[in-house]
Amino acid sequence: MPSHTQQETTAPAELRTSVLRDAAFARLWTGATASGLATWALPFILGLAVLDGSLTAAGLGLVLAVRTAGFLVAVPVGGILADRHSRRGAVLWSGLAAAIATPAIALDPGGPVSLAAAAVVGAGQGACRPAYQALTAEVVAPGQRRQANAAMTFAVRITTLLAPGLVALLATTTGTGTLLLGTGALWLAAALVPPAGTRAPVGEPAARAPFHAEFADGVREARRHPWFLAGLFALTAVIATGYSATGVLLPMVSRDHYGTEAVLAGALTAYTAGALAGAVLVARWSPRARGWFALAGLACYGFAPLSLLAPVHPGVVVAAYVLAGVGIELFNVPWFTAAQREVAPDKLARVSSLDFLLSYGLAPVGLALIAPAAAVYGTEAVLGVCAVVCFLAPAAAALAPGARRFSGAAR
Repeated sequence: MPSHTQQETTAPAELRTSVLRDAAFARLWTGATASGLATWALPFILGLAVLDGSLTAAGLGLVLAVRTAGFLVAVPVGGILADRHSRRGAVLWSGLAAAIATPAIALDPGGPVSLAAAAVVGAGQGACRPAYQALTAEVVAPGQRRQANAAMTFAVRITTLLAPGLVALLATTTGTGTLLLGTGALWLAAALVPPAGTRAPVGEPAARAPFHAEFADGVREARRHPWFLAGLFALTAVIATGYSATGVLLPMVSRDHYGTEAVLAGALTAYTAGALAGAVLVARWSPRARGWFALAGLACYGFAPLSLLAPVHPGVVVAAYVLAGVGIELFNVPWFTAAQREVAPDKLARVSSLDFLLSYGLAPVGLALIAPAAAVYGTEAVLGVCAVVCFLAPAAAALAPGARRFSGAAR
């Protein structure tokens, strides 16, 4: 079977040139950052609408649920379209759809118009994710992709850190409608700023397979890489348990064990700070056993629920979340880079869509089940199970063929 593997080696000139100085990557990074900022800002803007009375709490939940549904439907479709047509085109049209629909949410808060607009926004967000991932492989040379992916994930963490405060600051001088217009402008930048890729559309329209057949082809490509399937299931398990413990049980523990929300705020800030540090570290260092190294980083998320099992000094909780943040980026960057290196280039967007569909798609399931489980079995039992899953799932994935280096090649 022909191999699509590319060595992560570069010519001396390429090694001396930072990807951050490349104009094409700078445009790609700017577009991805704009889409991330728009994605993270929207829930906070809608939360402000609840506070000013223009949207009910039930309406907020419904709008966000519809946005999530649009995301989940569009991710696999976007992956197919990005492989079938140009990745730049997929980024353009998905960003334009979100740019047009975002301000429309303010026209009928909680009503049919806003729900339809939220679905389109979610679809645009979902369709652009695999397209951006595949476009990175086109714009960036193989030897610079690890650095590029680290810069991209660094931008994601910066947006999660800055978006809430920026929205709150702007809300002091402007209304929800204006903020949604600004978010739409961010989506417009995400659509128009990225550069063109190097790959032409695949096949003539008459020769193209049906959507379900092309999706199945992407699944077959993913199955060709046992390390990818094992890592994806480990990532999904960690997000569905550890992430859910953070989202649902951390606020309860902060209130019940410590009597203050300061531990909640400190832990979340520590997680983001750790993730930023992890992105910087992994951009500069790539161990030989990069797959095992990445899976060990993913397992570090288990320290987050473990630190919540019993009342400990708040500094222990903060330290655990710093470690979890560092670890998640030690996983993310090698993971994305390996997919761009190992997966067949004409199927990369579809395989990436499987990644986002499972890891993000099952997260709401974990969030929905964690609180009822805690009510039935107790918070400590649920946190213990979450910690065990976070530790064991990556360890099991490390046993898969190719997991040591996230590669099917013997090198």
